[in-house]
Amino acid sequence: MQKVSFKTDLYIGQGATDRLLEFKEKQIFIVTDPFMVSSGMINAITEKIDKSNTYTIFSDIIPDPPIENVVAGIEVLNECDANLMIAIGGGSAIDAAKAMKFFGQKLGTVRAMPFIVIPTTSGTGSEVTSFSVITNKEKAIKYPLITDAILPDEAILDADLVKSVPPAITADTGMDVLTHALEAYVSTKANDYSDAMAEKVIQLVFTYLERAYKDGNDLEAREKMHNASCLAGMAFNITSLGLNHGIAHTAGAKFKIPHGRMNTLLLPHVISYNAGLTSDFGNNPDNRAAERYTAIAKLLKMPASNTRLGVRSLINAIKQLQKKLNMPTTLSECGVSRTDLNEHIAQIAEGALNDGCTATNPRTPTETDVSAILEKMLA
Repeated sequence: MQKVSFKTDLYIGQGATDRLLEFKEKQIFIVTDPFMVSSGMINAITEKIDKSNTYTIFSDIIPDPPIENVVAGIEVLNECDANLMIAIGGGSAIDAAKAMKFFGQKLGTVRAMPFIVIPTTSGTGSEVTSFSVITNKEKAIKYPLITDAILPDEAILDADLVKSVPPAITADTGMDVLTHALEAYVSTKANDYSDAMAEKVIQLVFTYLERAYKDGNDLEAREKMHNASCLAGMAFNITSLGLNHGIAHTAGAKFKIPHGRMNTLLLPHVISYNAGLTSDFGNNPDNRAAERYTAIAKLLKMPASNTRLGVRSLINAIKQLQKKLNMPTTLSECGVSRTDLNEHIAQIAEGALNDGCTATNPRTPTETDVSAILEKMLA
C-alpha cells in the first residue's frame, strides 16, 4: 500500500504573488538569501505585503546551508514571535527555512504557523517536498532531512521572479529538474501518479530548458520550466530519488560543485549503471530500469527498437543537451584532480550507500560500483 497526497496549495501564473495581499495583521518571518536583498528583488515580495502586517527578514543564508545557519535563523525567529513564515529564493533558502521551522518546533520555541514558499529558481521543487538538505561543514557531508512536517502549506510560482536567473544557473537547476524526474521514474516506489508527472516533466525540460537558457526573458519557457520543477518535486516526493542523488549529496560537498551540476555530471553514468548497459555493470540491458529508460526514449521519439538502443538514445540526448547548455561533462572540467578523487572516493562511496535517496534506486549498488562510476566521471 502506498499513500499519495499533495498537501501544498499552489498559486500559479501571472500575478501569483498577489496571494500575499490577502494576509492581514500577521507577524511575518521571511527567509531569503543576501542577493535577493542586495539586488532589490525582495521588494517585489515586500510590496505585496499589506501594511497591517509586520515582517522581519533573515537573509544570512549561504549556499548549502550548514546547521549553524539554521540555528542562527531559529534565534531570530524566536525573537520576532512570528505567526507566518515565508521562504523566498533557491534551494538553499528554502531548505534552511524548512529546517528552522522543524527544529524550532521540536525545541518548543517556535509556534505552529502557516509556511509559504516562493521559489526564485526552477530546479529543486523544494516548494512541494518533504525534503531538506543541511550541510555539516566540518565533515563536508550533506544530510537529507525527510519528514512531512516540513511540507510547505502554500507555494507561489511566479515566472517573473526567475527571469533574471543567469544562464549557468538556469542550466544547473534545469538539469536538476531532469534528474529528479528520471530518478522518480525508475524508483522502486514509482507508480502511475508519479509516472504521469515525471513523463510530463521530461517532455517540458527537453522542449523548454534550452530556450530558457538562451533567453531569460522568454516568459513561456521560464513558466514551463518553473512548472516542470514543481511537478518533478511532486513526483519524487511520492517516490524518493536514487543513486544519482545519493552520490551527489556527498560528492558535491567534497568537491564543492553546485548540486544541479553534480547531478548532471552523474546522470549518464548512473543511467548506464542502472540499465546494466556496459560490461563494467553487468552487460544486462534487459532489466526493469532499462525498460523504463527505453519508455522515456520512445516518449521523446528517439530510436528505441530495443532496450540497448533506447538507453543509448536517452544518454546521447542528455549529452547533447549538456553540450547545448555549455555544461561540463567531467569532474576534471570542474577542477577535480586525480589526487582529489583518490582522497575522497572511499568516503563518497560510503556516503552514497548510506544516503536515504539510494534506498529507492532500481539497482542495489556496492562501494565498488560507486567508485567505478566516479572513476568514469573523472576523465
